[in-house]
Amino acid sequence: MDPATSALRLASRTDDLGTEAAYLVLEAAHRLEAAGRHVAHLEIGEPDTPTPAHIIEAGVRALRDGHTRYAVAPGIPELRVAIAESLAERGLSVGPEHVVVTAGAKPALFYAMLALIEPGDEVLCPDPGFPIYESVVRLAGGRPVLYPLDGERGFAPDVQAIAERITPRTSLLVLNLPHNPTGGVAAPADEERLAELAQQHDLAVLSDEVYGRIRYEGTPRSIAALPGMAERTVVVDAFSKTYAMTGWRLGYGAMPTGMVDRVTTLLINAASCTTTFVQHAGIAALRGPQDPVRRMVAALKTKRDLIVNGLDKIDGIRCARPAGAFYAFPNVAPILERAGLKAQGLADRLLADYGAALLAGTAFGPGGEGHLRLSFATSAEQIALGLERIARCVTDLRTSAPSRAPSP
Repeated sequence: MDPATSALRLASRTDDLGTEAAYLVLEAAHRLEAAGRHVAHLEIGEPDTPTPAHIIEAGVRALRDGHTRYAVAPGIPELRVAIAESLAERGLSVGPEHVVVTAGAKPALFYAMLALIEPGDEVLCPDPGFPIYESVVRLAGGRPVLYPLDGERGFAPDVQAIAERITPRTSLLVLNLPHNPTGGVAAPADEERLAELAQQHDLAVLSDEVYGRIRYEGTPRSIAALPGMAERTVVVDAFSKTYAMTGWRLGYGAMPTGMVDRVTTLLINAASCTTTFVQHAGIAALRGPQDPVRRMVAALKTKRDLIVNGLDKIDGIRCARPAGAFYAFPNVAPILERAGLKAQGLADRLLADYGAALLAGTAFGPGGEGHLRLSFATSAEQIALGLERIARCVTDLRTSAPSRAPSP
Protein backbone atom coordinates (compact mmCIF):
# COMPACT_ATOMS: atom_id res chain seq x y z
CA MET A 1 0.00 0.00 0.00
CA ASP A 2 1.29 3.46 -0.89
CA PRO A 3 0.74 5.77 2.11
CA ALA A 4 0.66 8.74 -0.24
CA THR A 5 -2.54 7.45 -1.82
CA SER A 6 -4.12 6.15 1.39
CA ALA A 7 -7.68 7.21 2.21
CA LEU A 8 -6.75 7.48 5.90
CA ARG A 9 -7.19 10.88 7.52
CA LEU A 10 -4.24 11.34 9.87
CA ALA A 11 -4.64 13.20 13.14
CA SER A 12 -2.94 16.58 13.31
CA ARG A 13 -1.56 16.13 16.83
CA THR A 14 1.66 14.61 15.47
CA ASP A 15 2.25 17.29 12.84
CA ASP A 16 4.55 19.32 15.06
CA LEU A 17 6.48 16.41 16.54
CA GLY A 18 10.20 16.67 15.95
CA THR A 19 12.71 13.87 15.74
CA GLU A 20 16.34 13.18 16.58
CA ALA A 21 18.65 14.22 13.79
CA ALA A 22 21.32 11.78 14.99
CA TYR A 23 19.29 8.86 13.65
CA LEU A 24 18.72 10.60 10.31
CA VAL A 25 22.43 11.34 9.92
CA LEU A 26 23.32 7.78 10.94
CA GLU A 27 20.95 6.44 8.27
CA ALA A 28 22.49 8.74 5.65
CA ALA A 29 25.97 7.66 6.71
CA HIS A 30 25.02 4.01 6.33
CA ARG A 31 23.78 4.69 2.82
CA LEU A 32 27.14 6.20 1.94
CA GLU A 33 28.93 3.19 3.41
CA ALA A 34 26.70 0.83 1.43
CA ALA A 35 27.81 2.70 -1.69
CA GLY A 36 31.46 2.06 -0.84
CA ARG A 37 32.31 5.32 0.94
CA HIS A 38 34.17 5.49 4.25
CA VAL A 39 32.57 7.48 7.08
CA ALA A 40 33.97 8.73 10.40
CA HIS A 41 31.11 8.41 12.87
CA LEU A 42 30.79 11.27 15.35
CA GLU A 43 27.00 11.60 15.19
CA ILE A 44 25.41 9.07 17.52
CA GLY A 45 25.38 9.46 21.30
CA GLU A 46 26.16 5.90 22.29
CA PRO A 47 29.06 4.51 24.34
CA ASP A 48 31.41 2.43 22.22
CA THR A 49 32.09 0.12 25.17
CA PRO A 50 30.10 -3.12 25.50
CA THR A 51 27.54 -3.68 28.23
CA PRO A 52 29.51 -5.02 31.23
CA ALA A 53 29.59 -8.83 31.32
CA HIS A 54 27.95 -9.18 34.73
CA ILE A 55 24.92 -7.21 33.49
CA ILE A 56 24.58 -9.37 30.39
CA GLU A 57 24.86 -12.50 32.52
CA ALA A 58 22.11 -11.25 34.85
CA GLY A 59 19.80 -10.64 31.89
CA VAL A 60 20.51 -14.08 30.41
CA ARG A 61 20.06 -15.74 33.80
CA ALA A 62 16.74 -13.95 34.26
CA LEU A 63 15.57 -15.31 30.92
CA ARG A 64 16.61 -18.83 31.86
CA ASP A 65 14.94 -18.47 35.25
CA GLY A 66 11.64 -17.70 33.56
CA HIS A 67 11.41 -13.94 34.13
CA THR A 68 9.53 -13.53 30.86
CA ARG A 69 6.06 -12.70 32.16
CA TYR A 70 4.41 -9.41 33.02
CA ALA A 71 5.95 -7.39 35.80
CA VAL A 72 4.03 -5.12 38.15
CA ALA A 73 3.49 -1.89 36.23
CA PRO A 74 5.74 0.56 38.15
CA GLY A 75 8.63 -1.90 38.16
CA ILE A 76 9.74 -4.97 40.08
CA PRO A 77 10.22 -4.11 43.77
CA GLU A 78 13.90 -5.15 43.89
CA LEU A 79 14.82 -2.73 41.11
CA ARG A 80 12.82 0.14 42.57
CA VAL A 81 14.65 -0.34 45.86
CA ALA A 82 18.02 -0.43 44.11
CA ILE A 83 17.21 2.75 42.16
CA ALA A 84 16.11 4.59 45.29
CA GLU A 85 19.32 3.57 47.06
CA SER A 86 21.46 4.65 44.10
CA LEU A 87 19.97 8.14 44.12
CA ALA A 88 21.52 8.77 47.52
CA GLU A 89 24.77 9.35 45.60
CA ARG A 90 23.18 12.57 44.28
CA GLY A 91 21.94 13.62 47.70
CA LEU A 92 18.37 12.39 47.24
CA SER A 93 16.49 10.60 49.98
CA VAL A 94 13.62 8.81 48.25
CA GLY A 95 11.89 5.51 48.81
CA PRO A 96 11.08 2.88 46.19
CA GLU A 97 7.47 4.08 46.24
CA HIS A 98 8.64 7.24 44.44
CA VAL A 99 10.14 5.29 41.50
CA VAL A 100 8.48 4.23 38.24
CA VAL A 101 10.55 2.02 35.90
CA THR A 102 10.20 2.67 32.17
CA ALA A 103 11.61 1.41 28.87
CA GLY A 104 14.34 4.05 28.72
CA ALA A 105 14.32 7.70 29.78
CA LYS A 106 12.07 8.93 26.95
CA PRO A 107 8.89 7.25 28.25
CA ALA A 108 9.60 8.70 31.70
CA LEU A 109 9.90 12.17 30.14
CA PHE A 110 6.77 11.55 28.09
CA TYR A 111 4.62 10.32 30.98
CA ALA A 112 5.84 13.00 33.37
CA MET A 113 5.08 15.82 30.93
CA LEU A 114 1.63 14.42 30.13
CA ALA A 115 0.93 14.25 33.86
CA LEU A 116 2.15 17.79 34.56
CA ILE A 117 1.22 19.98 31.58
CA GLU A 118 -2.24 21.48 31.08
CA PRO A 119 -3.22 22.85 27.67
CA GLY A 120 -1.88 26.39 27.38
CA ASP A 121 0.84 25.97 29.99
CA GLU A 122 4.22 27.46 29.22
CA VAL A 123 7.23 25.18 29.70
CA LEU A 124 10.81 26.45 29.93
CA CYS A 125 13.10 24.35 27.72
CA PRO A 126 16.85 24.78 27.04
CA ASP A 127 17.98 26.09 23.66
CA PRO A 128 19.97 24.34 22.34
CA GLY A 129 18.45 21.27 23.92
CA PHE A 130 17.25 17.72 23.42
CA PRO A 131 14.52 18.12 20.76
CA ILE A 132 12.15 15.63 22.37
CA TYR A 133 11.36 18.14 25.13
CA GLU A 134 9.67 20.53 22.73
CA SER A 135 7.88 17.72 20.92
CA VAL A 136 6.25 16.34 24.04
CA VAL A 137 5.38 19.78 25.41
CA ARG A 138 3.46 20.52 22.21
CA LEU A 139 1.80 17.10 22.18
CA ALA A 140 0.58 17.73 25.73
CA GLY A 141 -0.93 21.04 24.61
CA GLY A 142 1.74 23.24 26.18
CA ARG A 143 3.90 25.96 24.67
CA PRO A 144 7.69 25.60 24.77
CA VAL A 145 9.47 28.76 25.90
CA LEU A 146 13.15 28.50 25.03
CA TYR A 147 15.82 29.76 27.39
CA PRO A 148 19.47 30.25 26.37
CA LEU A 149 22.58 28.69 27.83
CA ASP A 150 25.61 30.74 28.79
CA GLY A 151 28.30 29.83 26.27
CA GLU A 152 30.82 32.02 28.07
CA ARG A 153 30.44 29.84 31.16
CA GLY A 154 30.58 26.44 29.52
CA PHE A 155 26.88 26.43 28.52
CA ALA A 156 25.55 26.63 32.06
CA PRO A 157 21.86 27.61 32.28
CA ASP A 158 21.45 31.38 32.16
CA VAL A 159 19.51 31.88 35.40
CA GLN A 160 18.67 35.52 34.74
CA ALA A 161 17.34 34.70 31.27
CA ILE A 162 15.19 31.94 32.76
CA ALA A 163 13.79 34.32 35.37
CA GLU A 164 12.91 36.86 32.67
CA ARG A 165 10.88 34.25 30.78
CA ILE A 166 8.64 33.21 33.68
CA THR A 167 5.03 34.35 33.34
CA PRO A 168 1.80 33.48 35.15
CA ARG A 169 1.34 30.69 32.55
CA THR A 170 4.70 29.03 33.30
CA SER A 171 4.22 25.67 35.00
CA LEU A 172 7.36 23.62 34.35
CA LEU A 173 11.12 24.12 34.07
CA VAL A 174 13.09 21.50 32.15
CA LEU A 175 16.74 21.05 33.14
CA ASN A 176 19.26 18.70 31.57
CA LEU A 177 22.52 18.51 33.53
CA PRO A 178 25.03 17.50 32.29
CA HIS A 179 23.59 18.81 29.08
CA ASN A 180 23.07 17.38 25.62
CA PRO A 181 24.37 18.74 23.21
CA THR A 182 26.92 20.96 25.01
CA GLY A 183 28.15 18.95 28.02
CA GLY A 184 27.39 21.96 30.23
CA VAL A 185 26.63 21.76 33.95
CA ALA A 186 25.39 24.30 36.50
CA ALA A 187 27.46 25.74 39.30
CA PRO A 188 26.06 24.98 42.78
CA ALA A 189 25.12 28.65 43.26
CA ASP A 190 23.14 28.62 40.00
CA GLU A 191 21.31 25.45 41.00
CA GLU A 192 20.35 27.13 44.26
CA ARG A 193 19.06 30.18 42.39
CA LEU A 194 17.04 27.93 40.06
CA ALA A 195 15.56 26.14 43.08
CA GLU A 196 14.59 29.52 44.55
CA LEU A 197 12.91 30.50 41.27
CA ALA A 198 10.96 27.25 41.16
CA GLN A 199 9.68 27.72 44.67
CA GLN A 200 8.98 31.43 44.28
CA HIS A 201 6.87 30.86 41.15
CA ASP A 202 5.46 27.44 42.14
CA LEU A 203 7.07 25.65 39.20
CA ALA A 204 7.49 21.94 38.74
CA VAL A 205 10.98 20.89 37.63
CA LEU A 206 11.80 18.04 35.28
CA SER A 207 15.47 17.20 35.82
CA ASP A 208 16.86 15.03 33.02
CA GLU A 209 19.92 13.38 34.58
CA VAL A 210 20.66 10.75 31.94
CA TYR A 211 24.30 11.92 31.90
CA GLY A 212 24.35 12.48 35.66
CA ARG A 213 27.28 10.19 36.40
CA ILE A 214 29.31 11.19 33.35
CA ARG A 215 31.06 14.20 34.89
CA TYR A 216 34.74 15.01 34.59
CA GLU A 217 35.03 17.28 37.61
CA GLY A 218 33.17 17.22 40.90
CA THR A 219 30.57 14.73 42.06
CA PRO A 220 27.07 13.96 40.78
CA ARG A 221 24.35 16.11 42.29
CA SER A 222 20.67 16.74 41.64
CA ILE A 223 18.57 19.87 42.07
CA ALA A 224 15.99 17.61 43.69
CA ALA A 225 18.31 17.26 46.70
CA LEU A 226 18.12 20.97 47.53
CA PRO A 227 15.78 22.10 50.33
CA GLY A 228 12.15 22.29 49.24
CA MET A 229 12.77 20.68 45.84
CA ALA A 230 11.97 16.97 46.34
CA GLU A 231 8.23 17.63 46.38
CA ARG A 232 8.27 19.57 43.08
CA THR A 233 10.94 17.74 41.03
CA VAL A 234 10.80 14.71 38.73
CA VAL A 235 14.22 13.14 38.20
CA VAL A 236 14.55 11.18 34.96
CA ASP A 237 17.46 8.83 34.35
CA ALA A 238 18.35 5.73 32.37
CA PHE A 239 20.86 2.91 32.29
CA SER A 240 21.68 3.60 28.63
CA LYS A 241 24.69 5.90 28.90
CA THR A 242 26.15 5.07 32.31
CA TYR A 243 26.08 1.30 31.83
CA ALA A 244 26.35 1.14 28.02
CA MET A 245 22.85 -0.34 27.84
CA THR A 246 21.34 1.74 25.03
CA GLY A 247 19.61 -1.19 23.36
CA TRP A 248 18.26 -2.66 26.58
CA ARG A 249 15.81 0.26 26.96
CA LEU A 250 15.69 0.72 30.72
CA GLY A 251 15.09 3.96 32.58
CA TYR A 252 13.02 5.47 35.35
CA GLY A 253 11.45 8.51 36.90
CA ALA A 254 11.74 9.40 40.58
CA MET A 255 8.90 11.70 41.55
CA PRO A 256 6.67 13.00 44.33
CA THR A 257 4.28 10.35 45.63
CA GLY A 258 1.22 12.09 44.23
CA MET A 259 2.47 11.63 40.67
CA VAL A 260 3.30 7.95 40.83
CA ASP A 261 -0.23 6.64 40.28
CA ARG A 262 -0.82 9.02 37.35
CA VAL A 263 2.45 8.08 35.65
CA THR A 264 1.84 4.38 36.29
CA THR A 265 -1.60 4.66 34.70
CA LEU A 266 -0.05 6.25 31.61
CA LEU A 267 2.54 3.46 31.49
CA ILE A 268 -0.18 0.80 31.73
CA ASN A 269 -2.07 2.42 28.87
CA ALA A 270 1.04 2.64 26.70
CA ALA A 271 3.11 -0.45 27.47
CA SER A 272 1.63 -2.49 30.38
CA CYS A 273 5.06 -2.79 32.01
CA THR A 274 8.78 -2.66 31.35
CA THR A 275 10.47 -5.84 30.12
CA THR A 276 10.91 -8.11 33.13
CA PHE A 277 14.26 -9.77 32.44
CA VAL A 278 15.77 -6.40 31.52
CA GLN A 279 14.80 -5.10 34.94
CA HIS A 280 16.81 -7.92 36.53
CA ALA A 281 19.80 -6.82 34.47
CA GLY A 282 19.24 -3.32 35.87
CA ILE A 283 19.54 -4.65 39.42
CA ALA A 284 22.90 -6.17 38.52
CA ALA A 285 23.99 -2.85 37.00
CA LEU A 286 23.26 -0.91 40.18
CA ARG A 287 24.29 -3.52 42.74
CA GLY A 288 27.26 -4.99 40.86
CA PRO A 289 30.80 -3.63 40.46
CA GLN A 290 31.02 0.01 39.35
CA ASP A 291 34.56 -0.26 37.99
CA PRO A 292 33.31 -0.41 34.36
CA VAL A 293 31.57 2.94 34.86
CA ARG A 294 34.68 4.54 36.33
CA ARG A 295 36.85 3.17 33.51
CA MET A 296 34.42 4.41 30.88
CA VAL A 297 34.28 7.93 32.35
CA ALA A 298 38.10 8.05 32.61
CA ALA A 299 38.40 6.97 28.96
CA LEU A 300 35.80 9.54 27.91
CA LYS A 301 37.74 12.28 29.69
CA THR A 302 40.82 11.38 27.62
CA LYS A 303 38.74 11.43 24.44
CA ARG A 304 37.17 14.75 25.46
CA ASP A 305 40.61 16.33 25.69
CA LEU A 306 41.63 14.75 22.38
CA ILE A 307 38.66 16.14 20.48
CA VAL A 308 38.60 19.59 22.12
CA ASN A 309 42.34 20.10 21.65
CA GLY A 310 42.08 18.95 18.06
CA LEU A 311 39.16 21.25 17.28
CA ASP A 312 40.89 24.25 18.84
CA LYS A 313 43.83 23.75 16.45
CA ILE A 314 41.59 24.27 13.41
CA ASP A 315 41.47 27.86 12.22
CA GLY A 316 38.03 29.37 12.81
CA ILE A 317 36.92 26.84 15.44
CA ARG A 318 36.84 27.24 19.19
CA CYS A 319 35.38 24.69 21.56
CA ALA A 320 34.34 24.92 25.20
CA ARG A 321 35.62 21.97 27.23
CA PRO A 322 32.52 20.01 28.30
CA ALA A 323 32.25 19.26 32.01
CA GLY A 324 30.01 16.23 31.47
CA ALA A 325 28.22 13.98 28.95
CA PHE A 326 30.22 13.00 25.84
CA TYR A 327 29.61 15.73 23.30
CA ALA A 328 31.73 18.57 21.97
CA PHE A 329 29.82 21.64 20.77
CA PRO A 330 32.35 23.74 18.84
CA ASN A 331 31.64 27.27 17.66
CA VAL A 332 32.21 27.38 13.90
CA ALA A 333 30.59 30.76 13.25
CA PRO A 334 33.69 32.32 11.61
CA ILE A 335 33.88 29.46 9.12
CA LEU A 336 30.17 29.72 8.31
CA GLU A 337 30.42 33.47 7.79
CA ARG A 338 33.42 33.10 5.46
CA ALA A 339 31.75 30.36 3.44
CA GLY A 340 28.24 31.82 3.42
CA LEU A 341 26.82 28.70 5.06
CA LYS A 342 24.51 27.82 7.94
CA ALA A 343 25.40 25.11 10.44
CA GLN A 344 23.21 22.56 8.66
CA GLY A 345 24.86 23.31 5.33
CA LEU A 346 28.31 22.72 6.81
CA ALA A 347 27.20 19.48 8.47
CA ASP A 348 25.70 18.27 5.18
CA ARG A 349 28.89 19.11 3.30
CA LEU A 350 31.08 17.38 5.87
CA LEU A 351 29.11 14.16 5.42
CA ALA A 352 28.56 14.24 1.66
CA ASP A 353 31.99 15.50 0.56
CA TYR A 354 34.31 14.45 3.38
CA GLY A 355 32.70 11.45 5.07
CA ALA A 356 32.48 13.04 8.53
CA ALA A 357 29.13 12.30 10.20
CA LEU A 358 28.15 14.82 12.87
CA LEU A 359 25.21 17.08 13.69
CA ALA A 360 24.41 20.72 13.08
CA GLY A 361 23.86 22.62 16.30
CA THR A 362 20.44 23.63 14.97
CA ALA A 363 19.33 19.99 15.31
CA PHE A 364 18.89 21.06 18.95
CA GLY A 365 17.11 24.36 18.39
CA PRO A 366 17.77 27.80 16.92
CA GLY A 367 20.28 28.53 19.69
CA GLY A 368 22.56 25.94 18.11
CA GLU A 369 23.22 28.03 15.00
CA GLY A 370 26.93 28.59 14.52
CA HIS A 371 27.80 25.28 16.18
CA LEU A 372 28.27 21.59 15.41
CA ARG A 373 27.80 18.65 17.75
CA LEU A 374 30.32 15.84 17.80
CA SER A 375 30.03 12.73 19.93
CA PHE A 376 33.34 11.54 21.36
CA ALA A 377 31.84 8.31 22.73
CA THR A 378 33.76 6.47 20.03
CA SER A 379 37.29 5.30 19.39
CA ALA A 380 40.31 7.59 19.38
CA GLU A 381 40.88 6.49 15.78
CA GLN A 382 37.42 7.70 14.72
CA ILE A 383 37.98 11.00 16.52
CA ALA A 384 41.36 11.54 14.84
CA LEU A 385 39.91 10.69 11.42
CA GLY A 386 36.95 12.99 11.94
CA LEU A 387 39.21 15.85 13.02
CA GLU A 388 41.41 15.38 9.96
CA ARG A 389 38.39 15.53 7.66
CA ILE A 390 36.95 18.59 9.37
CA ALA A 391 40.32 20.35 9.06
CA ARG A 392 40.52 19.46 5.37
CA CYS A 393 36.98 20.76 4.79
CA VAL A 394 37.84 24.06 6.49
CA THR A 395 40.96 24.41 4.35
CA ASP A 396 39.03 23.63 1.18
CA LEU A 397 36.31 26.13 2.04
CA ARG A 398 38.94 28.85 2.03
CA THR A 399 39.87 27.91 -1.54
CA SER A 400 36.41 26.69 -2.62
CA ALA A 401 37.84 23.33 -3.60
CA PRO A 402 35.72 20.57 -2.00
CA SER A 403 37.18 17.07 -1.99
CA ARG A 404 35.87 13.60 -1.43
CA ALA A 405 36.46 11.29 1.48
CA PRO A 406 39.07 8.60 0.83
CA SER A 407 38.26 4.93 0.65
CA PRO A 408 39.08 2.98 3.80
